[in-house]
Amino acid sequence: MDFHSLTIICGHYGTGKTNLSLNIAINAAKTGRSVTLVDLDIVNPYFRSSDYLTLLREHGIHLIAPGSAGSTLDVPALPAEIYSVFDSPDFVIFDIGGDDAGATALGRFSSNITVHGYEMLYVINRYRPMTSHSPDAVELLREIETASRLKATGIINNSHLMTLTNEQTVLDSLEFAKETARALKLPIKMTAVPETLPVNPDIPGGYPIKIYVRAPWM
Repeated sequence: MDFHSLTIICGHYGTGKTNLSLNIAINAAKTGRSVTLVDLDIVNPYFRSSDYLTLLREHGIHLIAPGSAGSTLDVPALPAEIYSVFDSPDFVIFDIGGDDAGATALGRFSSNITVHGYEMLYVINRYRPMTSHSPDAVELLREIETASRLKATGIINNSHLMTLTNEQTVLDSLEFAKETARALKLPIKMTAVPETLPVNPDIPGGYPIKIYVRAPWM
């Protein structure tokens, strides 16, 4: 699976953005690419990429994260180092938070991102409340685009039920993903499938993922 040299992962809470970002980053690093992960998930204290610093270091992935991530500060301290990625030959992934704060933080760099060129992938999960219907998923993306001042270029279907996800879970989400893609006039980049499940030709663009992110109570 090919990704743009600057890839942005966005979506609502619970869609699995951070786990996807980790998978994409680690898979790229395994091919020998130099990888930087920018964590702009500045609100959610449980599922931030910076919580996985040891894992990233093991794969030689450089992490840039706000100093106040997971704190109660209203305005995150975004490191100036973020600007360096726009002149870097690295493969860069932005992991964006699931609310306006993350998208607004991304918007601070919209001019640099636009000049550089980018791919912004909208992660959807049919089984997540508030975005389980296509119109709701469409509305949320429009809010993200407005706050970030950037436009999505594709969709990732990451419909899952955490540890209860099985083959049928994914299959039952395909029509939802197609409906959302049609409404947004965007292509479906891939469909995330837990690596423990068998390859199914009925799942187009299947992308095997490892589960790195687990809720603290699991």
